[in-house]
Amino acid sequence: MTNTLGFDTLQIHAGTAPDPATGARQVPIYQTTAYVFRDADHAAKLFNLQEVGYIYSRLTNPTVAALGARVAALEGGAGAVCCSSGHAAQIMALFPLMGPGCNVVASTKLYGGTIQQFNNTIRKFGWSAKFVDFDDLAALEAAVDDNTRAIFCESIANPGGYITDLNAVAGVADKVGLPLIVDNTSASPYLCRPIAHGATLVVHSATKYLTGNGTVTGGIVVDSGKFDWSASGKFPSLAAPEPAYHGLNFHAALGAMAFTFHSIAVGLRDLGMTMNPQGAHYTLMGIETLSLRMQRHVENAQKVAEWLEKDPRVDFVTYAGLKSSPYNHRVASICPKGAGGLFTFAVKGGYAACVKLVDSLKLFSHVANLGDTRSLIIHSASTTHRQLSEAQQVAAGAAPNVVRLSIGIEDVADIIADLDQGLAAATA
Repeated sequence: MTNTLGFDTLQIHAGTAPDPATGARQVPIYQTTAYVFRDADHAAKLFNLQEVGYIYSRLTNPTVAALGARVAALEGGAGAVCCSSGHAAQIMALFPLMGPGCNVVASTKLYGGTIQQFNNTIRKFGWSAKFVDFDDLAALEAAVDDNTRAIFCESIANPGGYITDLNAVAGVADKVGLPLIVDNTSASPYLCRPIAHGATLVVHSATKYLTGNGTVTGGIVVDSGKFDWSASGKFPSLAAPEPAYHGLNFHAALGAMAFTFHSIAVGLRDLGMTMNPQGAHYTLMGIETLSLRMQRHVENAQKVAEWLEKDPRVDFVTYAGLKSSPYNHRVASICPKGAGGLFTFAVKGGYAACVKLVDSLKLFSHVANLGDTRSLIIHSASTTHRQLSEAQQVAAGAAPNVVRLSIGIEDVADIIADLDQGLAAATA
């Protein structure tokens, strides 16, 4: 399935074909642990990466492989690896690049769980992170040192819905010779294709817009296939004999597919963060309607944001689709089909009013998720960003007086009516 086909065609057909054994049109759920080898030579070729096939479902599975191929096609990538969650995808993206003493330069405008993962958890691997405001390109470049191995940001930042100038950030990454990793969860490939803007790797929480119905946890890493892993000598796992895989030089042997095959053969083998085939099947079905859902998410979010901005009970709204947003000028170039369905707004009355608003809504679901067909709300400062200091919360767009909305695809009049009655209760 070529990438010359339109997005709506690819989201239905990419990575799949009728099952050769049964003719089944939908991708079967291959609920199996292992696969029978034709003979000893076949098994050896699979383990030597001389032949593509299936060995063990911790590494590869036909249902999961179909999902990876589909998302790679939608993102314009060379290959993809699927894993157990969005957080797993972030570790999988960094794993072949990092080593003890290495660091990643990350945007301050990130999901709170990612800031926690980068600020604390990855230190247990001997890695570290530097957080920089990516709107300050000089500060971004200055943060890079000899031990930096990647630059990381979100296309549409969670929770504020801020749009990153990917072209400018990619320019810095190219200048310093480092891969740019972009979390594209909040945009989905329908609204933004980071590889087209210079990204090396794209990560997704498939839990969100890709699946779209709150049934799956999953993650995906898409490789552009365009980065020269051998140029700098900084990426020995990919461009030198890899002791974890009998001395294979992945880049020399596999070229544009080096990262993808390393992530499967070493990353999934040793970290075990595997996506299950049933979850992959649900995500494949969700992606079939991705463009239709995203159009409605954007349409509803724009109307809700415009309504909130005019409401005297609201201090400010962060939606990039608003002309008042400092990120509005980036919509046309980075997210030309719309600014997404995610944003925050500040409630007059602060922390207490935010909590009361959350408790007063009836149509909105109070959950720690986004990208569902349903409209969702959360007070980030008391939940997803609770582990951060107030200064970090403010920098991430999750100040104590702010709530995050993930606008669903319900009738927009009903969404607004629920917010209206909730704000009335919260600010009474």
